[in-house]
Amino acid sequence: MVGMENGASPEVVAKEAEAALADLAGRDLTSLTDAEIEQHAIATAELLRLAEAAHVAALARLDSSGAWAPSGARSAAHYIAWKGHLALSRAKALQRCGRRLRDLPVAAVAFAAGLLTVEHVRLLAHAHSKAPDAFAADEPRLVELARTQLFSQLETIIRYWIHHNDPDGAEVDAASAFTARRVDCSETFEGTVVLDALLDPLTGAIVARELARLEQELFEADWADARDRLGDAATAHDLARTPKQRRADALRIMAERSAAKPPDATEARVLLQVLIGHGSVERLCELSNGTVLTPGQVLPVLDRADVERVVFDGPSKVIDVGVRRRLFTGGTRTAVHARDRGCTHPSCDEPLDRCQIDHIIPWSLGGLTTQANGHDHCRFHNLEKGDRPPPPAA
Repeated sequence: MVGMENGASPEVVAKEAEAALADLAGRDLTSLTDAEIEQHAIATAELLRLAEAAHVAALARLDSSGAWAPSGARSAAHYIAWKGHLALSRAKALQRCGRRLRDLPVAAVAFAAGLLTVEHVRLLAHAHSKAPDAFAADEPRLVELARTQLFSQLETIIRYWIHHNDPDGAEVDAASAFTARRVDCSETFEGTVVLDALLDPLTGAIVARELARLEQELFEADWADARDRLGDAATAHDLARTPKQRRADALRIMAERSAAKPPDATEARVLLQVLIGHGSVERLCELSNGTVLTPGQVLPVLDRADVERVVFDGPSKVIDVGVRRRLFTGGTRTAVHARDRGCTHPSCDEPLDRCQIDHIIPWSLGGLTTQANGHDHCRFHNLEKGDRPPPPAA
């Protein structure tokens, strides 16, 4: 729409953006077709990034010049929050962005062109702070990834980049997160109990996954009860419990089961997958919910883990799924999960543990239950039964 990627000067881009904004602001949105409103939404998002870049540039100059000082404000951020009617937290974020861009020359150009957001700059600046020399060499590649990937995917990329370029620092941060773990349990005057917890990534994933599993069981029971009472007219508003109430009940169930557990009961084991033969997984170390771990965070669970080998032939085909120490079935399912590692819809970032495997060509239409004809989708996208693409090449 405007000249963000054609090498135009900031002044030209600003004038094009101003003209485009005037054009867009005068449109009657109710008269637009679906295709036109889609284009309009994308165009206004582009203009928003350009306006944000211009605002950050102006605030950075205000900050460095000290022109805000005679007003009596405490800082440039306080001044712009006052005069610009912004939340102070937002003004401070914009001020930090302008300061960070001084150390990110490639990102600064992309940001000025409206290709990155303040949040992108925050992530890139965090990576720069961990390994400045390595970042200088990798900045063009990381900026390109910031432009093309979902934001959640960029967060994962940055975590892996930091683990690779500052492994010692990453382990120190991970150890600090583990040391900071805590659970507070206090009773109010009325006898209700308040829980407040901060868990390390591995512990948090274990607790959250079991809570989610039990909450889903309780939801299905509530839904069945509502259908028994109201039939097809039942809706989510007719359920006996809210999601928060179901999670509270699930926590009680977890405690009751722990109390009733025999001392000699078999402990649950961790499944570790070792992915071999695909360059992008050379240092893959993450939980099924997408949380990136350091090797040091994995070490404590190795003595109670089953290890499974998954061998890739190129970036998209698993050619062998090994057997863990105990019998493991479902090699095709494992192959699809290992290949996709989350919902494959381009707009979605749901992690693996919230995904289901679906046939690309439906089973009812002759689709085979093979790796090539399967893909991971979250529940939402798995239930969308639109036109199916042809199966990928084997």
